[in-house]
Amino acid sequence: MSTPAPAAASSSSSLADEARPAELEVVAAYKSYGEVAAVKGVDLLVRAGEFFTMLGPSGSGKTTTLRLIAGFEQPDSGQILLGGEDVTRVPPFSRDVNTVFQDYALFPHMTVAENVAYGLRVKKVPKPERKRRVDEALEMVRLTGFGERRPGQLSGGQRQRVALARAIVNRPRVLLLDEPLGALDLKLRQQMQIELKRIQEDVGITFIYVTHDQEEALTMSDRLAVFNEGRIEQLGPPAGVYEHPESEFVAGFVGVSNVLERVIDGRRTRFTVRPEKVHLLTEGANPPAGAVVEDGRIRDVVYVGMVTRYVVDLDAGGALMVVRQNLETTSSDVLEDRDRRVRLSWLPEHTYAIEPGGETEEREDE
Repeated sequence: MSTPAPAAASSSSSLADEARPAELEVVAAYKSYGEVAAVKGVDLLVRAGEFFTMLGPSGSGKTTTLRLIAGFEQPDSGQILLGGEDVTRVPPFSRDVNTVFQDYALFPHMTVAENVAYGLRVKKVPKPERKRRVDEALEMVRLTGFGERRPGQLSGGQRQRVALARAIVNRPRVLLLDEPLGALDLKLRQQMQIELKRIQEDVGITFIYVTHDQEEALTMSDRLAVFNEGRIEQLGPPAGVYEHPESEFVAGFVGVSNVLERVIDGRRTRFTVRPEKVHLLTEGANPPAGAVVEDGRIRDVVYVGMVTRYVVDLDAGGALMVVRQNLETTSSDVLEDRDRRVRLSWLPEHTYAIEPGGETEEREDE
């Protein structure tokens, strides 16, 4: 086996992004419920016009952080800044934010237009202005002509769009979205991911989105923060987080990743490589010069339409998952590969050292 030193991770932002003003800051926020610490010193900065996602499993602290931003919960310590103003103790209705929930929370007895206009009525916006803004919001979510219908006459995706229109019609500084697509079926959810990103770009409002769905986070976000056990494990653009995971948790939670342990330069090192980066070769084949090489035997084969997933037990210990596109093969072809000896290779720049606890491994010259 040839295993070069794993690459270091990088999550630098572009100069253009850094030039945008901070819309929201969470500073050293702590929140506990009895003896359970839900948020443990979270620091977060979201810039104006960003689509920012908080991603993590249940109980990771992402929803509690969202509730702190919305004002539904108060931090035990720390600050929430909105447009540079400290709103930590400001009640939810006085903060320039709106929240969209998974259950839509539409009024069933009101029409679509009345639902969207509700917040404007509360603010006593004049009727002509109210109608104009409602029409604009419905057009933005592609529901022109649906104003007189009631929520019960709409599909799940249409109800979600009404909830979104009701939130953006007030033109909040920040729009908070708490797993808003969770109740939709897979195909509609994928369509709405694209729609949400389009709407966010059209209105220019800062979106802060909470989800446990990695595909949603990778599809829509300008940047994302991966939460785990009340802390942020990694923060950066989707490609950076996916390609350069800084911890074993991020490598395993954001997509699928292989984790191996090998002795490199006399030091035992754990590293990760994504399944799609690994090339499956015939036994004894010559890989490209400088490639990382492992030999092994195919243990399992799973055909999933566009791709096939292979699990390969390695001669040097451990196992790797490999994903290969089914360009000219069928299910019967690939299933015959089980128990075949193979050679695996990948480029050294696709290998990243990790520590189980969370930080990228620092390599020092000895």
